[in-house]
Amino acid sequence: MKTKLTRRSFNTLIGASAGAAGLGVVPAFAAKIKVAGIYTQPIQQKWDARLHQGLEAAKASGEIDYVFSEKVANTDYIRVLREYCESGVQLIVGEAFGISKEARKVADEYPKIAFLMGDPFEPHGSNFSVFDNYIHEPCYMMGVLAGSMTKSNKLGMVGGYPIGEVNRLFHAFINGAKSVNPDVQVKVTFIGSWYDPPKAKEAAFAQVESGVDVLYAERAGVVDAARDKGIIAFGNVNDMNKEENGKDVVVTSALWHMESAIAHAISLVKAGTFKAENYKEWTMMQKGGASLAPFYEFEDRIPADAKAKVEQLKKDIMAGTYTVEINDNEPKSTF
Repeated sequence: MKTKLTRRSFNTLIGASAGAAGLGVVPAFAAKIKVAGIYTQPIQQKWDARLHQGLEAAKASGEIDYVFSEKVANTDYIRVLREYCESGVQLIVGEAFGISKEARKVADEYPKIAFLMGDPFEPHGSNFSVFDNYIHEPCYMMGVLAGSMTKSNKLGMVGGYPIGEVNRLFHAFINGAKSVNPDVQVKVTFIGSWYDPPKAKEAAFAQVESGVDVLYAERAGVVDAARDKGIIAFGNVNDMNKEENGKDVVVTSALWHMESAIAHAISLVKAGTFKAENYKEWTMMQKGGASLAPFYEFEDRIPADAKAKVEQLKKDIMAGTYTVEINDNEPKSTF
């Protein structure tokens, strides 16, 4: 259940470093720290859900006291951000897309509070760290599978908006497919919403009518379309085979994990060494921020050579001997 801002009950702050406080930097803490999450979507929405799950894991391990606000509109976000700052939290996790300038100003006003914010721009000041969704590596591996499993050589992708964090996933998927099947063509559609399953489903239907026989479900609603049309799909961020009625439809999903990034931030806050940095690497495979979901009922339906290539890619990426290209430019349809 959501804890309302007016009903917080935090433990007494323990072990603040007086020396660090005098310097105006994020101080050290000896025990639990107080953490707030601020989300623009319902926590059921999968992007915010990954942040919430990471913080819930830290709470369950006894590392933090955690409260959150969800469905906070951008027009109200800064007010809520300041209220949490005034409440005595030591770390705030949230998203600053569209309000980067305003959120940075708040961080400047509260230099002893650590900020870990979803944001496409660079870190700021001494206490404003940023992260984004870098799951392009498992997306590339999904592309390898898609390129190996398509019969029409036409792949469809339905996304929310053509922004960096979506574009890089689509490009990785395309490049992975082309690495095993140069004849692949792609259809790309952006629906202009982060959550509109009916619209995403209709966009997917239109792609299937154009000859697409494999879909990348960046948005909710696409899996339902794939099921209705009797084709396969690949999932995004969460395990869409298990969580979005994808049995016998979703081959696998590119998963995003925020537990490692959040644990890193918490450890730095406790040590009094938190600083402004980019958490990009903490959302990639080597540091546990991304992975490929199991194949489930598709285990024996994927071509053996494609599975072998994916397994080798996993090893090479984890060893640092293979790098998946990051391309944040808007992808275009090729047919």
